[in-house]
Amino acid sequence: MRKMINEDKLKHPYYKLMELRGDALEAELNSWSRLDLVEWLCWNDRNGVYKDEDSLREFGNIVSRVEAIEIISRQIIEA
Repeated sequence: MRKMINEDKLKHPYYKLMELRGDALEAELNSWSRLDLVEWLCWNDRNGVYKDEDSLREFGNIVSRVEAIEIISRQIIEA
């Protein structure tokens, strides 16, 4: 049963993204909206400041789409 749960978990798009590298990762991230990218960042790094309201309060700006792609790419490569 536990193995089946792990296999189902790994089918989730957020986990699938973590298996991509290079051009495949770049193409996938470029197909996502800024809000989807921010959602992934919040899911992957619960201590990060990515949501617009939190980012505005903390830094006075929001995470741009380009910044989000750069951060996600770095987090996946360094994982």
